[in-house]
Amino acid sequence: MSRRVVITGVGAICALGHDAGTIWQGMREGRSAIAPLAGFENEDMRVKVAAQVRDYEPRAHFDPKKLVLLDRVSQFALIAAREAVKQSGIDFAQDDTRQRSACVVGTGTGGEETNDEGSRRLYGEHNPRLHPLSIVRRMMSAPASQVSIEFGITGPSFAVSSACASANHAFAQAFALVRSGVADIALAGGTEACLTLGVLRAWEAMRVLADDTCRPFCKQRRGLVLGEGAGMVVLEDFDHARARGAEILAEFAGAGMSADAGDIVMPSDVGAARAIRAALRDAQLDPEDVDYINAHGTATPANDPTETRAIHAALGEHAKKVAVSSTKSVHGHALGASGALEIVAAIGALRNQVSPPTANFIDPDPECDLDCVPNVAREMPIRAVLSNAFAFGGLNAVVALKRAP
Repeated sequence: MSRRVVITGVGAICALGHDAGTIWQGMREGRSAIAPLAGFENEDMRVKVAAQVRDYEPRAHFDPKKLVLLDRVSQFALIAAREAVKQSGIDFAQDDTRQRSACVVGTGTGGEETNDEGSRRLYGEHNPRLHPLSIVRRMMSAPASQVSIEFGITGPSFAVSSACASANHAFAQAFALVRSGVADIALAGGTEACLTLGVLRAWEAMRVLADDTCRPFCKQRRGLVLGEGAGMVVLEDFDHARARGAEILAEFAGAGMSADAGDIVMPSDVGAARAIRAALRDAQLDPEDVDYINAHGTATPANDPTETRAIHAALGEHAKKVAVSSTKSVHGHALGASGALEIVAAIGALRNQVSPPTANFIDPDPECDLDCVPNVAREMPIRAVLSNAFAFGGLNAVVALKRAP
């Protein structure tokens, strides 16, 4: 059994805004939300900039009795999920709907706010008594569990963790559940709240962070900029969506996955190209059908040339013609939530027939000889989109979307 799968709802929160519409507009305008790091003024930080969710008050979204159960990572997932479900018009009041629905949420680091609080109490204050809800707040599956509880989803619900590819792997798994007939509906995405002292210190030690801003594929790029947030979509069987009169935002056409099985840090163009080809094959697309690629585009010295080579290898001559941009230039690298934020760009590109730009671009790098849509969005026909995610550990996931049928 193989069914067509469509997207009927999308929600998101990140440094660009607290809803998907605002975030897409920021992407389209190339308006960077990267700013000086705030909240660590008493620490001697080498990290200078980040893409933080600002003007956020948890109590505006959650009852205090509920909030005590929620790490920031789960809060973001719930906010994005609520928006996606509201747009989709899905009514989870019926038992058969809840039983025929799935929930798959990716995260790279899990409940780091809770982890930091516990470490501070245990090692900093020498207090052996941790919060009694620490485990259920910090566990990797907490966001998936909280989302399934929120909507009463009783079908397959689980977490996916594959570093920066977590959200795309979550989409791929949810897509498979709906396409195979295991579920009619799947709420899927990724979430990350990684801007804690412990995580920031760990990234400082890797020495891959930029000290100015994020400039993917640019000759002057200086490294990645960390971000945070969440993105969720409602995936639905096409016939199911059509029968209830739902608005279809895009078709989720396919997904491709691969592993480099090589270096734990250095990416491989061979592995990345394999995932791109697999996504094309799964979506029954030729390279020439793809008009826009939302690149992984981290702005590190290693990633961008490697991804460039992978795109050339997978798309052949068409790689010279396809528009390629990295929206990490405006919302930062949200690790496990990256693909979930970037699917907002993919959907927006298809619905508006606009390629969002690669912001902060100065001079092209000869090793990144792609059409990077520098600084200014481009109105153009867009039939199909690829969204790339290539993670530490050589874990690759690429999703393919098409215009709404």
